[in-house]
Amino acid sequence: MPPTWLYPWSPRARWWCATAPLHPAPRRDPELVEAGQQSARFLYLYALAVAGGAVAYMPFLTLLLPVRATSLSADTALNLLAIAAFAGAISASIANIAFGWASDRSGVRRPWILAGLVLSSSLLLCIPFARDAWTLIAIIVLWQCGLNMMLAPLAAWAGDTIPDEQKGLLGGLLAVAPALGALSGALITLPGFQWWKYQEISVVLFVICMVGPLLIFGRPQAMPQLIRERLADAEMPEKPHASRRAMARMWTARLLVQIAEASLFAFLLLWFRSLDPGFGQNDTATIFSIVLGLAVFCALAAGRWSDRAGRPITPLVWGAAIAALGLLVMAIAPSLPIAIAGYVAFGLASSIFLALHSSQTLRVLPRPQTRGRDLGIFNLTNTLPSLIMPWLTLALVPAYGFDALFLLLAGLAAISAFMLMTMSRQFREIHDAI
Repeated sequence: MPPTWLYPWSPRARWWCATAPLHPAPRRDPELVEAGQQSARFLYLYALAVAGGAVAYMPFLTLLLPVRATSLSADTALNLLAIAAFAGAISASIANIAFGWASDRSGVRRPWILAGLVLSSSLLLCIPFARDAWTLIAIIVLWQCGLNMMLAPLAAWAGDTIPDEQKGLLGGLLAVAPALGALSGALITLPGFQWWKYQEISVVLFVICMVGPLLIFGRPQAMPQLIRERLADAEMPEKPHASRRAMARMWTARLLVQIAEASLFAFLLLWFRSLDPGFGQNDTATIFSIVLGLAVFCALAAGRWSDRAGRPITPLVWGAAIAALGLLVMAIAPSLPIAIAGYVAFGLASSIFLALHSSQTLRVLPRPQTRGRDLGIFNLTNTLPSLIMPWLTLALVPAYGFDALFLLLAGLAAISAFMLMTMSRQFREIHDAI
C-alpha cells in the first residue's frame, strides 16, 4: 500500500505501482510495535548491506585500481591514481547528495538501492576493459555515481526504520562494515578466490550476496513516527534552528576526526618505517586488521550502553578524546612499541567514533522529508578529508616531521571532543525540541 501522500494521479504514484514488487509489506509484530523497536532480523540484514557497500569500494580502490593503473602505464600510474581519486571524490560528493534528495522526493529507498547496485556492479565489471587512462577515469566517475545511488538511500533508510532507542546498537553493527571491507580485500588476493581472470567479478559477487538479502527479505517494522513531520516549523520556529546547530556540530566533529583518520590511513606505513626501517607491509596490515576486528566488539558494547543509559553522545566524546590522546602518544613516542600502542588507541577510538556517529547523526537531522539530502551533506565529511589531508601533510612533514602532523591532528580530535561534550549537555533538550 503506497503512503497516503501518493495520490493515484501523481507521477510518484505511477512510479510506485511500477516498482510495486520492490516494496514488501512492512511487518507488524505486536510485541515489537508495543516496544517501539525494530526487528533484530532487519538490523542484521541492514548491517550486512552496509558492509556490502564497503566491500563495493574498499578492495577496488586500495588493491585493484592501482593494479589497473599500473597495467595501463607504469610511468604515469601515480598521476593517474591522483586524478582518479580527485575526480571520484567530487563525483561521489555530488551523487550522494543528488540521489539522497531523489529518494526523498520519490518517497522510497529500495528501488534506488537496487538500481545503484546494478549500475555500480555493471560499471565495475567494465574496468578491466579500459584501454587508456581517460576511459578508466570516466568509468570511475560513473561508477562513483552508481555506487552512491546505492549508498545514499541505504543510509537514509536507517533513519526511516530504526528508532532512537536502537541507534547505539545500529552504530555498533555498522562497525562491521570496514572490517569486512578489509577482509574482502584480503580474500580476493588469495589464490583460492581467483577463479576467473578478473578479480572485479569476485567483488561484484560479494556485494550482491551482501546487499541482495536486504532488498529481498528486508521487511522492517513500520515506524510512521520516524517518517512524518515531527513539528511544523511555523509553530515553533526556534526548534528547527536548535536541530541545525546540533547538525552543524556533528558535521564538524566528524570532519575533524575523519581528517586524522585519513592521514593515518595514507601514511601509517611510512611513519612506522621512519621509526624502524625493517617494519614491513605485512606488519602494518596485521596491526590494521587487529584494530578493525577489536573495534567491532568495542563499538557494539559502547552502542548498547548508550541505548540503555540514554546517553547517545557520550561515547562519541570519549572516542574523540581517546583518539586525541593516542595521537599525542604517537607524536612523542620514543620507540616503536609505544608508537604502536598509541596507534592502537587512536585506531580503536576513531573506529568506534565513526561507527556510532553514523547512526547518532540520524537523531539531529532537521526534517525526515529531507533525510537523504542531509545525509548526503554529511557524506562530505568522508570525501573532503582526501582533498584536505595531502596539503596538511606536504606543509608539515617535510619541514617538521610526522610529530608536527600528529600534534595538529591531536588538536583537531580534541576540538571535536570539546564540541560534542558541550553539545552533549544540551542534547536531551535539543532532541526533545525536534
